[in-house]
Amino acid sequence: MKLPLVPVVALATIALDQASKLAVVFGLDLLNRGEIDVWQPYLVFRMAWNRGMNFGLFAQNSDIGRWLMIAVALAISVWVWLWVRREMLGTRPQIAAGLLIGGALGNVIDRLAYGAVADFLNMSCCRIENPFAFNLADVAIFLGALGLVLFANAAGGAPPAEVKPGPAKAKSGRKTP
Repeated sequence: MKLPLVPVVALATIALDQASKLAVVFGLDLLNRGEIDVWQPYLVFRMAWNRGMNFGLFAQNSDIGRWLMIAVALAISVWVWLWVRREMLGTRPQIAAGLLIGGALGNVIDRLAYGAVADFLNMSCCRIENPFAFNLADVAIFLGALGLVLFANAAGGAPPAEVKPGPAKAKSGRKTP
């Protein structure tokens, strides 16, 4: 029996996201340590609680903002799921949708459990200091959205078949010479 691809990818994404947060934030005690140099400057674990969207946009320190962010994430997840099912999109768009939905739901779990999203990945390069932290759910959301943009119009992820014009047929039922 073949499992539906979108929920399988979404559940795997949620599991990976939540496991990484538990391992780094609580297992490595990043919550109290604040920062851990993994491979300076390319990868640093830096604790940040995000109450907004990506990069803290629209951050709210109120319960209304928290519940609004949860509602938006759930609404987008439901909409994407219904859209992908209705359009019967191919494998790559289904994987992309699963990543987007799984990432969004991973961050919803954080908002429900902690009141904010646990971000801990910080990457810098080439003498450019990145002040922002993110998590695996954010990566999945980005890749999922990009995948939907790139693959959603193509049947099964392949370019649509070319439609070749056939001979013109008369609408009256009479044969034309």
